[in-house]
Amino acid sequence: MDTTLQDPLVGQVLDGRYRVDARIAVGGMATVYRALDTRLDRVLALKVMHPTLAADGSFVERFIREAKSVARLAHPNVVQVFDQGTDGSYVYLAMEYIAGCTLRDVLRERGALQPRAALDILEPVLAALGAAHRAGFVHRDMKPENVLIGDDGRVKVADFGLVRSVDTVTSTTGAVLGTVSYLAPEQIEQGTADPRVDVYACGVVLYEMLTGGKPHSGDSPAQVLYKHIHEDVPPPSALVPGLPYEVDELVASATARTPDIRPQDAAALLGQVLRARAGLSAEQLDALPPQALSADHEHRDISADRTSVIPRSLTVPRPLPVNDDEDPAAGVQHTSRLQAPPVPPRRSRRLVLTVVAAVLVVFGVGAGVWYINSGQFTKVPPLLSKTEAQARERLETAGLGVGQVKRAYDDTVKRGTVISTDPAPGARIRDNDSVTLTISLGPETVNVPDLEGQPLAKAQARLKADGLEPGMVTREFSDDVTLGSVIATTPQAGTKRHAGSAIALTVSKGSRIDVPDVTDKDLDVARQELTDAGLKVKIAAAQINSEYDKGKVAAQSPGDGSQAAEGDTVTLTLSKGPEMIEVPDVVGSSVDDATKRLEAYGFQVDKDRGLLGLFGDTVTKQSVEGGKKAPKGSTITITIR
Repeated sequence: MDTTLQDPLVGQVLDGRYRVDARIAVGGMATVYRALDTRLDRVLALKVMHPTLAADGSFVERFIREAKSVARLAHPNVVQVFDQGTDGSYVYLAMEYIAGCTLRDVLRERGALQPRAALDILEPVLAALGAAHRAGFVHRDMKPENVLIGDDGRVKVADFGLVRSVDTVTSTTGAVLGTVSYLAPEQIEQGTADPRVDVYACGVVLYEMLTGGKPHSGDSPAQVLYKHIHEDVPPPSALVPGLPYEVDELVASATARTPDIRPQDAAALLGQVLRARAGLSAEQLDALPPQALSADHEHRDISADRTSVIPRSLTVPRPLPVNDDEDPAAGVQHTSRLQAPPVPPRRSRRLVLTVVAAVLVVFGVGAGVWYINSGQFTKVPPLLSKTEAQARERLETAGLGVGQVKRAYDDTVKRGTVISTDPAPGARIRDNDSVTLTISLGPETVNVPDLEGQPLAKAQARLKADGLEPGMVTREFSDDVTLGSVIATTPQAGTKRHAGSAIALTVSKGSRIDVPDVTDKDLDVARQELTDAGLKVKIAAAQINSEYDKGKVAAQSPGDGSQAAEGDTVTLTLSKGPEMIEVPDVVGSSVDDATKRLEAYGFQVDKDRGLLGLFGDTVTKQSVEGGKKAPKGSTITITIR
């Protein structure tokens, strides 16, 4: 049965214009319908806020912000917003209708994708986000559900409902926005969002496309959030053997837990993707992952399947430069010279007025020509070898803006500084126009330095100085490398890598140490033995009863026979002395009854039969009289006659 028939909006006309034909999807904030614009006779998508939320002013404000934000993004890979309005209790957006499916649908159908298909989808997504970032907005909720793939292969980014200005800071006192599987660590911890949170989410989406699964999972959202903060996203090649290292690097770079290590925005990540793709062979791009769900995948290229929603190839249009087609001198034409007509002498007053008017016209035309040719222009200041921040400051001082920021490798210009500008320094440019900056990525290839034996902080600083980025850190025992120093790098020292590549570090946990047994020893003695072994000592707050004298070590963790790393901590629990138990009176009892009763109280029993008690069965004496106390676990001797 068609569930849309049960929807009260289906069949209605909103705002006297939009006829609701069918329900497409339902989300937590709104429902999306296929509708017809009866004025323009075109099919569109109508996103209608749930009436229960429409009563909340903050939700309505956020909903309207989506319309205003996306309407500013004129990009072929962004779902366009045509209109926004209200009709009674309904608040709606009229949007571009995409006939097709979502990336989530593709992943359900296909499982994992070939690298070519994954990059074909990722590139237009990054182009769309790059346009948003340049316009000053962050999407904040990138996930496969928000990537639409049309039947014609076009890829578009949808649902900018969580979009925020780049310089907006959101407190975590409220609910954290976005889907937990794609949240960047800083979104979770500080609640802040800049373009790099979208970069992180795109890295997770790329991982999911390549492997068919999310990098972090858990029994609850809290567990997933914890892993985002404390665990690196694993390389996809761990699940897809043979996946090129360049693809692993893309995922590692985009999902670095430290925001400063990630590409600064989606445009920068797109540049990395294009460079990585250029270095891959057709065989590598078309390798089929084992997680692919295609029934006859052994003999079919899913990215080339005519029925697939994954495009065979995509061309990502580059945004046009601002005022690229404008000619500074256009519209200025000089077709004739001013000539004063002959005037009869008797009309001298009229002649004076005519001459004055002519002079004013000449001055006016001259001023206009000056303004058009010179007055509205300034010169691009010299920016070469300046940092991006310094370049932006100089342009702002000159009354100019920053347009596109490109990045390129350069063997001579220091990484992070300006290689060139467009227009060039000294060129004429209109006031308030924008200048495109090209920032150096440093040398195109860098040798991985030998970091063995260097402390972690020093090794990470060396990588950055050489134009590389510190990557995932794992720790292992080592008898040769001191605690906290680097054992090895992945890739190994001497390997050539692109500037900006992430380098994984293996760091020493120190030598394995056999933990000595210090139970039943005085605290000072125990502390000295453990310290001499290279371990730290912690004293537990609570003490326990034990067989050992008061003040001695009753227990330790880790215990005897365990192994620990240099600098690990051993926790000692001190003894309160043995627990004193009242001894039961067993004189006159049989041997078996006396033994059972004493053992039930926690005592051990020693039987003294002597020569006269060899054949006796009655207890005539006990070493501790009944009613007196003795340490629990101590031995009570009974005499038998």
